[in-house]
Amino acid sequence: MISAATLQADLDLMLDAANVAGDLAMGYFRSENRSWTKQGNSPVSEADLGVDNYLRGRLLSARPHYGWLSEETADTPARQDHDTVFIIDPIDGTRGFLEGNPRWCISMAVVTGGRPVVAVLHCPALGETYCATANGGASLNGQPVYNPVSHEITRITASRKLNAEMEEIYPGRYEILPYVPSLAYRMAMVASGVIDGAFARGGAHDWDMAAADLLITEAGGSVTTLSGEQLTYNRQAIRAPALVAGGPGRSQKLLALAKSGGFLQ
Repeated sequence: MISAATLQADLDLMLDAANVAGDLAMGYFRSENRSWTKQGNSPVSEADLGVDNYLRGRLLSARPHYGWLSEETADTPARQDHDTVFIIDPIDGTRGFLEGNPRWCISMAVVTGGRPVVAVLHCPALGETYCATANGGASLNGQPVYNPVSHEITRITASRKLNAEMEEIYPGRYEILPYVPSLAYRMAMVASGVIDGAFARGGAHDWDMAAADLLITEAGGSVTTLSGEQLTYNRQAIRAPALVAGGPGRSQKLLALAKSGGFLQ
């Protein structure tokens, strides 16, 4: 069990690093920024690599006994030798970042025993910073996130393809918000109550979800598989099955919606 003092120290470290990394990323945003396609047909840019390099140096120099898992760093089995790891996405929503869409973020989590215990989601183009610690609540720009319990589902979102499928299956039944390129930010919208739920097909990586998972959990919601199980991070396999993220009181209805619609199969 990590002490509350250690959690706060890690949060302070990550917030400070996120601010510097955010300034670095903004230097590339809507400007000259070389990009290319990597394995898996997803884009990567100079900004991704620059932020990743900065965060790796800053965080591991302060916590050399932590492991490291990042989208832009080659994965090695050594991370599983550590019970506590940093899980980082230097720019979640790279495709949108390259298109000039401001809804991207720097996603940072400390995971211990397979679950996130510290989270920072820094969205510099939006002026938003979410953070959370285990049993310490979640906040947005320093203010506690309040998301009241409700069993009603009105506003949902997912990937571009899933949004189109849900519109077809449930025409006019739900307000399906326009596609947001960052999965982590979509999940943060659940934590803050902007939307009631978000869905993702299988294949998302630990770095897409770890920080936002804690934000939602500490705001009273949940992130689960279709069988209702919490996600476990820092496993050998770092891709998740289909998931449902919901605000307080909404999880069962969202799970039922996903199963009845069949759109996550």
